[in-house]
Amino acid sequence: MAVKAQQAEAPPRRVRLSRDRVISAAVALADQGGIESLSMRTLAQNLGVVPMALYKHVAKKEALLDGMVDVVFGEVGFSSGTGWRAAMRERAISMRQALLRHPWAVGLMESGTPGPANLRHHNAVMACLRQQAGFSFRMAVHAYSAMDSYIYGFALQEKTLPFTTPEESAEEAERRLHAVAEEYASFAEEYPYLVEVVVELGTSGYDYAEEFEFGLNFILDGIERLQQRELASDLPRS
Repeated sequence: MAVKAQQAEAPPRRVRLSRDRVISAAVALADQGGIESLSMRTLAQNLGVVPMALYKHVAKKEALLDGMVDVVFGEVGFSSGTGWRAAMRERAISMRQALLRHPWAVGLMESGTPGPANLRHHNAVMACLRQQAGFSFRMAVHAYSAMDSYIYGFALQEKTLPFTTPEESAEEAERRLHAVAEEYASFAEEYPYLVEVVVELGTSGYDYAEEFEFGLNFILDGIERLQQRELASDLPRS
């Protein structure tokens, strides 16, 4: 009886890496488990390669983080053809949404070495403030700083508060009130405005999007007043 030759097992296919693939995998890993879950070893395991293979595409972990942040900046868009205020509003909302998708990026957006998407974004924002809004350089920097401080600060708060919906905010506020009230018998008398917060949240809840846009419009109103004041100061005097 003829013995059939066993077919030789095909060697495993070699994983072909690229810088974009490495960075995309790192973003997905951080989205799932947070930035603390990201290491070169874990990333290599997810990609099915040895850690040293990654260094052909990213020189070090800092370069990897820079690339990841650049991905986030690439997701933030705004159209400057609608006027400077509408563009800044759209940009702020888009930035918040990007940070919701990638909460690990909060605190990293302005650190490290900027990539091409990062540079394009910052250049476009400054162009909008300088050309469309007509701000002087210094006033454009002031407006930009105020906007980013608000956007990133709100994103950090949204990341750390233990609720995501208005209903959850009401439940969390009531839970904290009961926990503290057990420690302070006269809590309602000493802290009436905190009790009011819980009562109001129980009725309407805390809506992140609504609060963000309220504060955003408040800041844009102030920037617009500064713009009008600066433009008026440049008018020819009789």
